[in-house]
Amino acid sequence: MAVSAVLLIYWRNSMKPQDKLAIENMRLDGITPAEIASRLHLSPNTVYSHIRRHPKLPNARTCLNCGKPVKQFDGHKAKKYCSDKCRMAWWNSHQDEVKRKAFYTLTCSQCGKEFISYGNKDRKFCCRECYLDSRRPLQL
Repeated sequence: MAVSAVLLIYWRNSMKPQDKLAIENMRLDGITPAEIASRLHLSPNTVYSHIRRHPKLPNARTCLNCGKPVKQFDGHKAKKYCSDKCRMAWWNSHQDEVKRKAFYTLTCSQCGKEFISYGNKDRKFCCRECYLDSRRPLQL
């Protein structure tokens, strides 16, 4: 009788495979271990132990800005940031690391002045004023 009671207690406290999968998915979504434990009706220590024993998530990458895990999807380009906010914050703080290659030297079709355009080789005007001047009808 004592052995079956011990087995019953072990069976109740052991994690099921779907719980392990749910923990990994919730971790990828950025949910805290305490919140995971309450959602799955598990002991917080069980969740903490699982995380400690399985620190590396499969197919996971951490955000370059904040360090949170970033969920990756098969067949898609690998994500580097957990959100647009983190992506913009990282790029704004690392502007010296950006390799800007798309500079074009163009001539304004209105005033004839040379100007530099970044990223748009089809630009026609150097400024808004030249654009507006080109739209205005000629006055005789």
